[in-house]
Amino acid sequence: MLGSLIPEPRIVVARSWRRWGFGIGPRLILLLLVGLLWLVPAWWDRRALYGLLAWDVLLLAVFIWDLRQLRRAQPEASRIWTAAPALSTSAEIRIQLRNLGEISYTTAQDDVPASLCRTPPELHFQTDRWGEARAAYQVEPLQRGDLHIGPLFLHCQSRWRLAECWLRADLAQTIRVYPNLGEAKRHVLYLLRSRQIELERRLTRRRGLGREFESLREYRDGDELRDVCWTATARRAKLITRQYQIERSQAVCLVVDAGRLLRSRVGKLQKLDFSINAALTLAHVAHYSGDRVALLAYGRRVQQQLGPGRGSLHMRTLVEQLSLVHSEVAEGDHVRAARVLLSMQKRRSLVVWITDLAETAMTPEVIQAALQIARRHLLLFISFSEPQVMELLARVPKNPLNMYRVMAAQEMSHRRELLLRRLREQGAFALEMPPDHVSTAVVNQYLEIKDRGLL
Repeated sequence: MLGSLIPEPRIVVARSWRRWGFGIGPRLILLLLVGLLWLVPAWWDRRALYGLLAWDVLLLAVFIWDLRQLRRAQPEASRIWTAAPALSTSAEIRIQLRNLGEISYTTAQDDVPASLCRTPPELHFQTDRWGEARAAYQVEPLQRGDLHIGPLFLHCQSRWRLAECWLRADLAQTIRVYPNLGEAKRHVLYLLRSRQIELERRLTRRRGLGREFESLREYRDGDELRDVCWTATARRAKLITRQYQIERSQAVCLVVDAGRLLRSRVGKLQKLDFSINAALTLAHVAHYSGDRVALLAYGRRVQQQLGPGRGSLHMRTLVEQLSLVHSEVAEGDHVRAARVLLSMQKRRSLVVWITDLAETAMTPEVIQAALQIARRHLLLFISFSEPQVMELLARVPKNPLNMYRVMAAQEMSHRRELLLRRLREQGAFALEMPPDHVSTAVVNQYLEIKDRGLL
């Protein structure tokens, strides 16, 4: 699946991009300065100026010849991605030039946005004997979603360096930066563990529990009448009972809050980026565990919505939608999100809600919405802890000002714990984690739920 996420290579022929897209090379300037030596004998004999004029005419003719040689070349430029662009993951971009002809030295500048590379990369090429040149540079995306990359600008010179020209290769393209795909790879151990759990479940099926059909057998004393298969009973002329097993394929609904509380940054990334990385990691684990995965990303309105499904095509769609989730300046409408989720998923499922809690004396709206979800579904509620608050809680106050700060941090932490306790009293799993530990915590909790068969 990851290979298909790599942007398509762009290959175009470079053209002159200015009306007067040529200039004087450094060697021609040096030779013009050498020609000034004719001024020395001109002090005694003005006929020496004709020598200077002939020298300049000769240089002009050579310059025109060299420029024509440059203009005959039609270099073909290509931009090739070696890996899918993913958040906070280094990727290499290769620039290849072909059919350079008499062009021997080239300097290129690629027009990439600052979120990919802080400064525009400048590449230096030297043509080989086949008229080709190549170079590469590294990018590290700091923003998800669709980004526009501009053209490639070339500054070309021949081996004589008398003339030079500027070319423009229209390699403009729109690429999509995905969430951190490498983080899901690092959870291979979790995937193996989840497969082991599923294998053990299939080997130790508990008949009579769950409502997934397993097999038929003769009726025994104590069997419920609602489990009798009357069609099979009519064919065999004796009572036949259905046997059931625990459902092995449940639905996992990922709910991602993209409101203003998730705009705050922890290091280089927003809290929303950590949320999406955790959602993608859990989606991979659930996919390999045989569960169906759904997505709901919301702000004031629903940004992305995807029903439960499985398979590589479904996962590709989920990755594409997660890439387009963006933070908003207003707080998310949690009640609307809960209403949409309840209408989208009517059967009992695991709902993983990743959000943050507002600092308010009243009960946050997200807690009220989560309580509605917990009445019908198994809820895993994840909120981010504040690094500054955790740092204050671990500090020993040394003066009155620090004491007030520590007391304020303790009050905030206690209020958050009371809110999470309300969810736990309704049977939900509620965790408060640092942003960089969310992915691991979510996967571990999911595997524990699978192991205990709570769905």
